[in-house]
Amino acid sequence: MLRWLIGLLLVTAVTTCQSPPVPTPTLPPAATPEALSQVTASAPTGYPLPGETPTGYPPPAPPVVTEPYPGVTPTAELIFTPPPVTTLDGDDVYLPYVAGPEAATPTPVPPTTVPSPTPIPTVDFAAVRAELAAQGLALSPVKIGFHTGIGGNSEGLEVWMRALDAAGIPFFLKSVDNAQPIYIAQELMKQSGVPHVLVYRKASQGGSSYDWNVPNYSLPAVQAAEIHWQMHRDAFPPELDRSLVWLETINEVDKNQAEWLGQFALKTAELALAEGFRWAAFGWASGEPEPTDWQTPSMLAFLRLAGNNPDRLAIALHEYSYLVDDIDHEYPYKIGRFQTLFQIADQYGIPRPTVLITEWGWTYEKVPAPEQAIQDIAWASRLYAPYPQVKGAAIWFLGGQFADIANLAQQLIEPVTRYSLQNYFSAPQPPAQAPIQPEVYHP
Repeated sequence: MLRWLIGLLLVTAVTTCQSPPVPTPTLPPAATPEALSQVTASAPTGYPLPGETPTGYPPPAPPVVTEPYPGVTPTAELIFTPPPVTTLDGDDVYLPYVAGPEAATPTPVPPTTVPSPTPIPTVDFAAVRAELAAQGLALSPVKIGFHTGIGGNSEGLEVWMRALDAAGIPFFLKSVDNAQPIYIAQELMKQSGVPHVLVYRKASQGGSSYDWNVPNYSLPAVQAAEIHWQMHRDAFPPELDRSLVWLETINEVDKNQAEWLGQFALKTAELALAEGFRWAAFGWASGEPEPTDWQTPSMLAFLRLAGNNPDRLAIALHEYSYLVDDIDHEYPYKIGRFQTLFQIADQYGIPRPTVLITEWGWTYEKVPAPEQAIQDIAWASRLYAPYPQVKGAAIWFLGGQFADIANLAQQLIEPVTRYSLQNYFSAPQPPAQAPIQPEVYHP
């Protein structure tokens, strides 16, 4: 996150976040089942089966596994009722698992200097996916990943990538100015076929970063789009595959320029599609934009274009709490604001567009201790799980600067790896869609 005037950021965020939500549109009966819950047993339940009457809200955020299965000799055999796992809150959780990644490892990538991690008892996601599919449900893995860049502290990031890839779990990774981690992930993806979500952005090159982060608002929108697109296209690392990696070109744009930005986005999308790129638009700051800003003529036209091209065009959002000790502060106006976008898309009969939460977290220079952070991540994972259009969220920040936040964020890599390997959710099977019900996911 590049706004260094945190005071102005907080004032702006709180002001925008107090807008009333857009009324939830009326959806067809087939698209309004109850929200998901975590699946933790051999007969997974959570998102109701077709024909069932939903009752009550989902249970609290799923428990966080902190210990391997005690007293068990790991094997690759699928076990649906293993001994209980002790969690932070003292509950027991039962999950099907395989003991090591070798049971699901695809053709290995060339050896690197990364040491082999200690095996973590892991859910057999292929078996769970098949079991859920038999019930008319889809499996939704944990979607929380990482945001990295140049410098900082990303020790363990490749271990996280390889562990999730071996388990068949798509991970979400964003990098600024550093193509190496995206390239490693891309090559893993090519070999395993696991659809990881990879985002690259160029933030600076030589002089001011401002020209790279936002377009020139003083120009006509089409002209500004042509200039800005050419800059980023020409700087796109040649080792990255434009058909696999999302290119994000703008960051925390001016919310007062909604109609201009819609025109800008339409032209940029035209150029991106013509040249075979995947493009993510806007990078809205947490708490932005206002609901009315999605509804200008050009913005609605872009939303429709994006909704009809979900594999090529996306909306980039940032979701922060702006408080290190209150992740759901003013929910759903900061974290959870993506729901407003989906409400408006539903209201206008537009397919819900692909959403990439390219910055996610607490503040620009702090994260909580791992124990609290994982509880917050568990809540957010449950929030994002039933919406397949939300491809993931990148924890800010493993790169340099920002009061060395990387040294704090790096401590989350191992617990996020463990949580991702041992937790999952049920979701509606397309074309069914989860309704927009912010109150269901309130902590």
